[in-house]
Amino acid sequence: MKYTVAVRALCEFTARAGDLDSRFTPAPSGLEGMAGHVAVAGRRGPGYETEVALSGQHENLLVRGRADGYDPAANQLEEIKTYRGRLDGVRENHRAAHWAQARVYGHLLCQARGLTQLRVALVYFNVVTEEETVLTETHDAAALAAFFQEQCGRFLAWATAELAHRQARDAALEALAFPYGAFRSGQRELAVAAYRTARDGGCLMAQAPTGIGKTLGTIFPLLKACPGSGLDKIFFLAAKGPGRALALEALETVNAQPAAPCLRVLDLQARDKACVHPDKDCHGESCPLAQGFYDRLPPAREAALQHVRLDAAALRRTADEHQVCPYYLSQEMARWSDVVVGDYNYYYDATAMLHGLTQAHQWKVAVLVDEAHNLVDRARRMYTGELDQTALAAARYAAPKPLKKALDGLNRSWNALNKKQAQAYQAYDEAPAGVLAAVQKAVAAITDHMGLSPLPQDDPVLAFYFEALHFMRLAEQFGPHALFDVTLNAAGAGAKTPPSTLCVRNVIPASYLAGRYAGAHATVLFSGTFSPQQFYRDTLGLPPAAAWIDVDAPFQAEQLAVRVVGNVSTRFRDRERSLAPIVDLIARQYAERPGNYLGFLSSFDYLRRVSDLMRERHPDVPIWMQTPGMDEAGRAGFLARFSETGQGVGFAVLGGAFSEGVDLPGRRLIGAFIATLGLPQVNAVNEHIKRAMDRRYGEENGYDYTYLYPGMQKVVQAAGRVIRTEQDVGTVHLIDDRYRRAKVRGLLPGWWRVE
Repeated sequence: MKYTVAVRALCEFTARAGDLDSRFTPAPSGLEGMAGHVAVAGRRGPGYETEVALSGQHENLLVRGRADGYDPAANQLEEIKTYRGRLDGVRENHRAAHWAQARVYGHLLCQARGLTQLRVALVYFNVVTEEETVLTETHDAAALAAFFQEQCGRFLAWATAELAHRQARDAALEALAFPYGAFRSGQRELAVAAYRTARDGGCLMAQAPTGIGKTLGTIFPLLKACPGSGLDKIFFLAAKGPGRALALEALETVNAQPAAPCLRVLDLQARDKACVHPDKDCHGESCPLAQGFYDRLPPAREAALQHVRLDAAALRRTADEHQVCPYYLSQEMARWSDVVVGDYNYYYDATAMLHGLTQAHQWKVAVLVDEAHNLVDRARRMYTGELDQTALAAARYAAPKPLKKALDGLNRSWNALNKKQAQAYQAYDEAPAGVLAAVQKAVAAITDHMGLSPLPQDDPVLAFYFEALHFMRLAEQFGPHALFDVTLNAAGAGAKTPPSTLCVRNVIPASYLAGRYAGAHATVLFSGTFSPQQFYRDTLGLPPAAAWIDVDAPFQAEQLAVRVVGNVSTRFRDRERSLAPIVDLIARQYAERPGNYLGFLSSFDYLRRVSDLMRERHPDVPIWMQTPGMDEAGRAGFLARFSETGQGVGFAVLGGAFSEGVDLPGRRLIGAFIATLGLPQVNAVNEHIKRAMDRRYGEENGYDYTYLYPGMQKVVQAAGRVIRTEQDVGTVHLIDDRYRRAKVRGLLPGWWRVE
């Protein structure tokens, strides 16, 4: 079996050396890079060849790629690299890989054309000044062949081990049996649909009730499909920590089978959690773990793969042993893992690492999206860009003199817009051209400056620059899927011209997400609340051919008493009158059947008022509360109160940390009170979002897409905490008169019997 590798990937693996250096230096855009290659080729003679396809074999390793240029008259092969700023800003570890690429292409060219000697050139082209720097070496064919064999030898040992791992993995997966013998009710139906999607490609939307084992019911069939479909990797993406934890647990179960597939499972950690030296910049002159990183990476990489589960603890131990950065070690291990578990943003964000690696290496991947209803709001945030004028002021204060003029010009244009604004919040049909031009000018000035003088990571100018780049990218793609709005800052209300925040606000992320589905062989999006399906098809940009499955619940209506409390209004204007009926209802239910309950309110203020009255009127009922900004220890303490023998009521905010992804089976939770419909607040922003929905999907759908469907999704998720197994029995109270409406009841699960 042959192992195929691109020249660039080979050299990045074998030739990078020296320090890790993540200091930001502006790089040419893709278009600028292509234009630079064209400009260099245009300066050569008439016989100059571009994009020369080359390949070569070393044992069972096939190396292929396209050399940038070859000048037959000069017998010179050229590897062209574009850059901005100063040439000495090109990192040493990058230069080493560049030279390796040039030499490998040199060997492949000598071999293809029977050359005995060749001049190899690195051509660095400045896209701003169009200055060209040519560095050359002359080699005979034997020396280039020896270099090629050395690089291939380094890679081949690794590639051989990778092939052996892949073959053993696939053989074990073909023989793998479901870990628990029999599937749960509904779980088999889900697994069959997921397997077919992974086998045939495309997208699947799966609505499956809480408690049937959706995580293992989707992971297992995708693993089984790997050998036949030639899948390289599976990405399991979750919105929250509990979803990731369930995935890691399921994969641990698979790896614990007698004929274990020894899956390499990587748990991607956020940088702020993985970084050992948060007070230091990421380069060799500042951080000891960045110094010599690429020299120590090969043994660290090899040691990491001795762990089947590459979680934070295993990576930290390996990084400590080899004195490398654990965060960047984890990024490297994404290339060599079978299953990667991480947050949505690793694949769906504008600059997502996993999507970038998939494209660069042409991996065949399957993507699992856990609790996919969350992807709507998360993707909206990913593709929303804000610029705060106070951040501009901080950048202007810290900026070196050459940048102040451009930043002052932006501030003047910004203030001119603020003066025209009659209200604190205002949405516009399009982004004002004058402000956008000023932002673009400021971005260009900072870009040129950083090409000559890189800024430290904590510099306010750099922070503003990143925000401005993201803002400009979104502004350039502005359309009916987004709003442009301006909010005058309340803190500056007394100022002659109060500062403001500019926002390109994504409303419908469909157009951005569609390309990510296309980049994967298969995508399975699953959730306990994925209705109505058309809402999610529209907002998530799923292809028309995406399959749909609605798995029947394994539960009986008798297991869950669903009671509508229709004589109470939880609307904002009625909050005060609702307090006493709510606390008295909770006390009656608790007295009737003591045990653990969750009470969900629409806000922390509402929660506080209900809990205060609960203590006053019913001090015998134990209560505990979610608090704003609760940390992991606080959340763990909150959930620890829900023990098998515990009793009391935990109050939480609907849509928060305890509304989904929380598993409290048996006596740990026997009921819930949901005193809200969960509707987003009616405010200027949401009303403009509604208008955008009206225009896109019709006025008959605008309100539902903006308010009703997102609200009811939270309600059903929260209620789903009560019945987790086929043995559970519980009660849910839906407190609000609007639960009497047929349209609202139509959004509740079909197996519920509503009283």
